[in-house]
Amino acid sequence: MIAILKKELWSYFGNWSAWVIIAAFSLITALFLFFFENDSNIFDIGMASLQSYFVLVPWLLMFIIPALSMKTFAEEQQTGTLNWLFSQPLKVSELVTGKFLSVWIVGVLCLIPSLIYLYTIYVLGVPAGNIDFGMTFGSYIGLIMLIAAFAGVGILASSLSQNQIMAYLLGVFMCFIMYFGIEQLASYKLLGGADFILQNIGFYQHFLGFTRGLIDFKDVAYFILIIGATLLLSNHFITKKK
Repeated sequence: MIAILKKELWSYFGNWSAWVIIAAFSLITALFLFFFENDSNIFDIGMASLQSYFVLVPWLLMFIIPALSMKTFAEEQQTGTLNWLFSQPLKVSELVTGKFLSVWIVGVLCLIPSLIYLYTIYVLGVPAGNIDFGMTFGSYIGLIMLIAAFAGVGILASSLSQNQIMAYLLGVFMCFIMYFGIEQLASYKLLGGADFILQNIGFYQHFLGFTRGLIDFKDVAYFILIIGATLLLSNHFITKKK
């Protein structure tokens, strides 16, 4: 698993793709938070808070994480190297876990430049340092869990697809449904009491708890369950190709 993790990380950072993704992610968030006139602009909001950042980032991750994960298995199958991996002395579960961890790590690294935004907010606060660190810390933990969930979904999409384009489109669609689609469907209140159950199936409500500074065991357990389920399904579909 460690060998696969190192191989995947090198494939991201060795050809500059990870650097480009992290730089593009940071540039887009900076433009929305400090320059573009929109509901996320911190100067327009007039509050020393990164709350708008934590609202914006999941939507960007919905497109970025599938871009990172689309090549994990779809490319291996497309180029024929998946059979070579099967011939190596490693379990399919180690292969899936190594690739998942690489996507997750690169996704988390996308958040590192936001510490500059945090420092900026800290300095601009009146008085300086007037920022809710509990909410901010909880939101970062929520984003880390959400990235892991998106990565699991992206790995599953890649294991189901024959090529990278299909893996990317399927990954974006699945992430969108899990984060926003289920939540939106539940908001229509078409199922009566079942709407609450439907609402709690999606990512949004569980991520929302973290953005309020509440690190609830049920929310953490939910994301761990989602990650475990997606990796088990990926393991199943890859094993079938063996």
